[in-house]
Amino acid sequence: MGHYFGTDGVRGKANHGLTVQMALTIGQALGAMYPGQKIVVGMDTRLSSGMLKHAVLAGLAATSARAYDAGVVPTPTIAYLTANQDFVAGVMISASHNPYDDNGIKIFSSNGYKIDESLEAQIEAVLDGKVTLQLAIDGHIGTIETYPEGLQAYTDYLKSLFDMDLTGFNIAIDAANGSATVSAKPVLEAFGATVHAIANQPNGININAHCGSTHPQALQAYVTDHDSDLGLAFDGDADRLIAVDEHGELVDGDAMLYLVGKYLKKNGELHENTVVTTVMANLGLHKALAQYGIMTIQTPVGDKYVVERMLNGHYSLGGEQSGHIVFKDYLTTGDGLLTALALLKIMSDEKQTLAQLKTGLTIYPQTLRNVRVNDKKNAMKHPKLSALVESLSTQLGSDGRILVRPSGTEPLVRVMAEAATQAQCDDLVATIVRCIEEENL
Repeated sequence: MGHYFGTDGVRGKANHGLTVQMALTIGQALGAMYPGQKIVVGMDTRLSSGMLKHAVLAGLAATSARAYDAGVVPTPTIAYLTANQDFVAGVMISASHNPYDDNGIKIFSSNGYKIDESLEAQIEAVLDGKVTLQLAIDGHIGTIETYPEGLQAYTDYLKSLFDMDLTGFNIAIDAANGSATVSAKPVLEAFGATVHAIANQPNGININAHCGSTHPQALQAYVTDHDSDLGLAFDGDADRLIAVDEHGELVDGDAMLYLVGKYLKKNGELHENTVVTTVMANLGLHKALAQYGIMTIQTPVGDKYVVERMLNGHYSLGGEQSGHIVFKDYLTTGDGLLTALALLKIMSDEKQTLAQLKTGLTIYPQTLRNVRVNDKKNAMKHPKLSALVESLSTQLGSDGRILVRPSGTEPLVRVMAEAATQAQCDDLVATIVRCIEEENL
């Protein structure tokens, strides 16, 4: 059986790994699960998104669903609409921070979270031709309506969450030529801020191209050249954010979790005094939060795992170094614009700049190397490697950490070390890599 769904929906090169036929079939499979019911569909700005969106809409109507076309929206818009309006499911066409020629289909259930594996398996059975669907006929054929009100409902909701006046704030944004182009500037301006936008004119192929949260260099230069108070870099579907402080320095997901966690704890809004991170969060974040009596929980890499852990433990704040920050009390998924508003609220309340707010956080130097192996499962169980990692970790004590983990998608083992100096990190990683190579794992 084909395995189409990864940790973030179905992904592939448009019309190669992810075809119109697949999009149509996914729409039909979803429509057959919810005959006659309302399903909302949104997309980012990449060239293939319109093509795939129309295929999904057609598939939904073909199996009698009532399809609503929300147009270009951030991914969290679809999560918000499914959780708060009478949609039984939502579909987002996007490949997030990937280049324009990739695309993806992400599906949300009626609670605003990504669909579970049993529903994914049902859709995969249809994609594999193991289940044949009955198409709707006569008066049962579904409808397709445009739904611009969806974006408006989402932006109105974000505005309702914050009571602040940003008059006098000079903000630079990088909209990644993606979904943030329809939402970020107007929402920030609604609070009175002066907003200058770069990468804000999508043409279908410039999404994430030398811009956005994965390429923030242009925004860093803009912030220092124009004396901006801060910079905000979104990714292609606007569900993550990397910020830039007034000196042009990057403020990544770890730094944001630090300053937001501190603020929420001070205001009694950090459930269980805990922040959920992935195993890639820097040791410096754990140490800095511990000084404020804040605990951290680590999950595997992927916002899906962060959200799962937050739900299980009723935690209010979690996220990844890459800038996916989840405020579970307000939204079911990571949201770059919500994160940006939270940062501005903290700056406004504390009367401090972004650089001042992140003082107290010391990021440890890090080295990461990917090593190709014959069998990653065997490599991870190898006694010599385990003993070496344990011995080096013991020597480091609390002054660093070592993480050796298999890649989720390739025959690789990822070897990472954090320590007081870059040289020490390099040395630790080199020692472990040498062991893997000598043992021919």
